[in-house]
Amino acid sequence: MRIGIDLTWLKPKVSGGVQFFAENLINGFLKLEDKNEYVLFLAKDNAEYLSNYFQDERVTKIVCNTKAFDVIDHLLWQNISLYHVLKKYHITFCYFPVYEKGPSYRCKKIKTVATLHDIQAYHYPEYFPKMLSIWFRYVWKKATTVCDKLVTITEYTRQDLMQHFTNLQEIAMIHVPVTLDNTEIEDFDQIKNQYSIEENNYYYTVCSMHKHKNLMTLIKVMKKIKENDEKLPHKLVISGVGGPNKEALLQQIKEMNMEEDIILTNFVSNAERNSFMKHSNVFLFPSIFEGFGMPPIEALALGSKVITTNCTSLPEVTKGKCTYVENPFKEEEWIEKIKQVQSKKAQVITFEEYKDINIARQYLDLFYEIEKRK
Repeated sequence: MRIGIDLTWLKPKVSGGVQFFAENLINGFLKLEDKNEYVLFLAKDNAEYLSNYFQDERVTKIVCNTKAFDVIDHLLWQNISLYHVLKKYHITFCYFPVYEKGPSYRCKKIKTVATLHDIQAYHYPEYFPKMLSIWFRYVWKKATTVCDKLVTITEYTRQDLMQHFTNLQEIAMIHVPVTLDNTEIEDFDQIKNQYSIEENNYYYTVCSMHKHKNLMTLIKVMKKIKENDEKLPHKLVISGVGGPNKEALLQQIKEMNMEEDIILTNFVSNAERNSFMKHSNVFLFPSIFEGFGMPPIEALALGSKVITTNCTSLPEVTKGKCTYVENPFKEEEWIEKIKQVQSKKAQVITFEEYKDINIARQYLDLFYEIEKRK
């Protein structure tokens, strides 16, 4: 089978979880002993980054005349030129690891499968310019009719889609591939000296300043711990906050007199992140909305104790292996859960079902099914 995969949307080191999803899934395909050919369609501004990935004789890389970082250019290219490019390279089946912008019409000669990770614009329209939010809603609705098959990543998201798109008759659910090399860990002695932390005496989170990430609740939790509990660790290390948001948060931390207790890292490598997780007292994940939510699973696989919320997909994907807060905005409950897990023995918890090769096999089975349809 000759499988086209659209990667023209991928913004290296910006696309976040969907970038890791696509990379992990393709690596999973390549671990399978099959004779499929994978044709990756890249953009001019991500081709160099991806040139060192997926070194396999079954992979062909095509650089297209579009730019991932130019939203308007890419939108027009996807809806005007993409199908023409697929036909040029004799692609009759194409997979879209994300579906945000199109194509917004069906080509009868090319069968398509797309993964829709979540419909965040329905729940948090304030994150997007009004016209972009309207566009997302439009293309998501179109996806229910122009794709031969839609896939989503959790049962929570599947139900969310069914609720918002009443004409959606069927949607597949395949989880996200989670790839973690637990030997890829930075020497903690270097990290602790750089950030003035001690093993098992700090909390760690990977979090942005988006409203649904609920980071400010953790900041308030830390202030209460500092003021009222000398026995618990007082430091929180945060990775993931950047740009203007970082400066604004640093100012808030200064005003709260928490500069020595709240530590914001710069961009961290996987090895550094893994070390932060592994050596933390507890990994805290305060998000109230996730289509999937990889970080708690990765932290569990590194042997960290994890506290997260009982919201959206998180209990589903972590399979009850974390400690959960019922009210994610209640600071006292977070503190109570932190106290509870102090006596809990840390252990490595892995999820065989999320291995890239297992997820890739599920996708290929679906591709074969769609390809056989007349």
